[in-house]
Amino acid sequence: MKIISLLPSATEMIYLLGLGDQLVATSHECDFPPEARSKPRVTRSVLHNGMDSGEIDRLVRERLRAGLPLYELDHDLWCRAAPDLVITQKLCDVCAVSFDNVARAVTLLDPPPKILTLEPQSLDDIFANLRAIGTATGAEVRAAAVVGELEVRVRHVRDRAPCTTRKVLCLEWLDPPFCAGHWLPQLVSYAGGVDGLGRPAADSVLVEWETLRHYDPEVIVVMCCGFGIPRTLEDLAKLKNHDVWRRLRAVQNGSVFVTDGNQHFSRPGPRLVDSLEILAGILHPGIFPEFAGKQFVRCV
Repeated sequence: MKIISLLPSATEMIYLLGLGDQLVATSHECDFPPEARSKPRVTRSVLHNGMDSGEIDRLVRERLRAGLPLYELDHDLWCRAAPDLVITQKLCDVCAVSFDNVARAVTLLDPPPKILTLEPQSLDDIFANLRAIGTATGAEVRAAAVVGELEVRVRHVRDRAPCTTRKVLCLEWLDPPFCAGHWLPQLVSYAGGVDGLGRPAADSVLVEWETLRHYDPEVIVVMCCGFGIPRTLEDLAKLKNHDVWRRLRAVQNGSVFVTDGNQHFSRPGPRLVDSLEILAGILHPGIFPEFAGKQFVRCV
């Protein structure tokens, strides 16, 4: 079977199921595991390096209003790859090639490949996605084993995390600020916190600074979508003199943590379980010493 994955999360799942040799092309964002980087890239972004968060936000809004895509398909490579299975999504046109563009591209192929769309909103959905890929590729047994291993790790955190009302703010973007949605409130809850502004199973949304001031979280976890820790720290430094930001309780108490949104929290794949463990280490380092300091930076 020849597979094209248009999602970094799906690419991770494919390799975890032992199907990497069947992957004939990926999106430009598929960078894990490292061997995925050697696969032909069938997509490209219209965004360019060097843009700050505000510039990216403005360009994204302008193109979406105008009905213009943020990502383009390499149709020549697409046709040469001649996949049997294409894995994509309808969840977010900001995160990947739009489903409409994929559906049109499928008509260029004869015979047309099967399309598998992944629309996760929770950890259970992500485990279901793993099983769906297993079913579509004949790897059902391996998928069941992988899901079982991930579920054990989730239970390990849930069974030990205290039931608290500790107020957590998860920020998926800084300029302007967006609070997290989808699976993030669930992860915070499992790790022993409360995300009072997050929207479970819904899009992340812009949040007003006055709302942040009123919420006044005890812990802030910054997980900028598409950014690693170094780039996020650059953007975070621009907020140090913002009147509301510097008055927030979490900022004054040194309880601001920067994580890799690109590799973990914004990517709905197997490493969301890593994200859960990172949150557990942030919120309760005494209970989860094995996760304390795991892939996050504390800003003091």
